[in-house]
Amino acid sequence: MRIEIWAEVICPWCGLGNHRLNRAVEQFEHGDEVEVIHRSFPLSDGFPTDSTIGVREALLHKHGMTGEQLETMTRRIEAMAVQDGLSPYIVLNNQVGDTRLTHEFLAYASADGKNRAAWDAIFRAYFGQARPIFGLDVLLELADELGMEREQTRRALIEGRFRQQVHDEARDAQRLGATGAPFIVLDGRYALSGAQDTATLLEILRKLWNETHPSISGAGGDAAICGSDSCAVPAGQPTNA
Repeated sequence: MRIEIWAEVICPWCGLGNHRLNRAVEQFEHGDEVEVIHRSFPLSDGFPTDSTIGVREALLHKHGMTGEQLETMTRRIEAMAVQDGLSPYIVLNNQVGDTRLTHEFLAYASADGKNRAAWDAIFRAYFGQARPIFGLDVLLELADELGMEREQTRRALIEGRFRQQVHDEARDAQRLGATGAPFIVLDGRYALSGAQDTATLLEILRKLWNETHPSISGAGGDAAICGSDSCAVPAGQPTNA
């Protein structure tokens, strides 16, 4: 089973949605047969590329939110994250910036076989530690932590080798109907918007599994006996050899 999740790394609902999806896969009876693939859906084009600003300032100027509205919205997300086992989960007292380079780093890490590990590390660094994950230096620190080759990572980011891939992934999300993040597609059959709770995701995983892996019951005593790689002819039944 293949699950694709499109996200923006500074979106608090995306970090929470990623955690909930991980938990649902862990609780799913066939979780070892589920492949989770993260895709980029950058939404931070309006932020500066060479500096960061506080979340309070960003939301105030970009969305015109008042101080009370800021507190209510962000503290609600933080409380939900703690309830789901994410603590700390830093939203209001964090910094935001342009995430273009961050997404290119994630695309490079994916090409290096570290898709899920890199996305988990980015969310953990940003929401769990309030690290500024927007610049080259911090991204190279994360590359070290993930066991990636530092100089190759640096060259890939400086040369912009994965810029087009990030653009293509965002375009694919829009083509599939995404208007925001997170956006999840399960086995090409179901599309979900928003940070669905763990129970809902687990229910959908089970439903999808049952649809794609129908069980056969009530076949009676004459049914073939099937093992891991073959089926034996029932006793007493002639073959056509």
